[in-house]
Amino acid sequence: MLEDRTTAASATPWPAAYPTGYAVVDVETTGLARDDRIVSAAVYRVDARGEIEDHWYTLVNPQRDPGPVWIHGLTTEMLSDAPLFKDVAEEFAARLEGRVLVAHNAVFDWSMIAREYARAERTAPVRQRLCTIALSKELALPLPNHKLESLASHFGVEQRHAHNALDDARVLAEAFRPSLLAAAGGNVRLPLLECRPLTEWSDGAPRIVRQPTGPTPSASYRPGSWRPSRKRPPCPYPNPGRYESGKPLKQGMRIAFSGDTSVERELLEDRAVEAGLHIATSVSRLTSLLVTNDPDSGTSKTVKARSFGTPVVDEAAFGQLLQDVAPASEG
Repeated sequence: MLEDRTTAASATPWPAAYPTGYAVVDVETTGLARDDRIVSAAVYRVDARGEIEDHWYTLVNPQRDPGPVWIHGLTTEMLSDAPLFKDVAEEFAARLEGRVLVAHNAVFDWSMIAREYARAERTAPVRQRLCTIALSKELALPLPNHKLESLASHFGVEQRHAHNALDDARVLAEAFRPSLLAAAGGNVRLPLLECRPLTEWSDGAPRIVRQPTGPTPSASYRPGSWRPSRKRPPCPYPNPGRYESGKPLKQGMRIAFSGDTSVERELLEDRAVEAGLHIATSVSRLTSLLVTNDPDSGTSKTVKARSFGTPVVDEAAFGQLLQDVAPASEG
């Protein structure tokens, strides 16, 4: 079977502009905010045509609460003897050197990696990244949503341990190969984006996140499960109006979400609240922005957004915007 696929790949006319190698990456983290840390990382190196060359995996001691243990399964005890990021930074860099970083919702993985290298007073050797969500859109794959499990199912890749960095990276590497082959066969432009490493880092006061106990957190974060709306404190900033393309988000903006996301919805909402944004449970004329990976769906929120002319961005773009939210206007 492998021989047949290799023969098919070698027979495919290959675009000369395509990269010569990729590093398929997955990181698990303590959360989604800028001061959160990596708790595990995996890299599958693949060649120009997507063939797997080798893989690497490590736990990382985040020197803080591990965050959503009910998602990644890594407890304080499991991480206490793990190396610090600065101790694995060189080996990690060797796996990334000269390759395009590939990840599912790549802006998130890249942001976490870049910040860890900045803390370690080093620079990640990555110049370009490729998001497999964006690639699946370029290929117009008939996916029900943009979760990794849906991409894996489409290509018949078995997912054995979701939210385990090593297994998620393996699944993505195996799904990336046929995606790359399809892109080359159709001479599709790869959605490559520039990576600009951070060159300095200044940690503020540490943010302590208490590790939940009992079954409630697990149930509330389980993908696809029913959960009651979380009561959040009111946003302290006035609504500055609608988001304008090309400009940053501004504290106080009302953000609504619709449909499936590759990152757990509540974690995305938490990160938005931490940035000073208001989470809207519905779309109205006052909504600043709708975040959805399927803007053409017929959900009530997307229909209302179209009727009101509400700006719409996908999850990856929203993650990028969250990195630089402008402060609320004074007065």
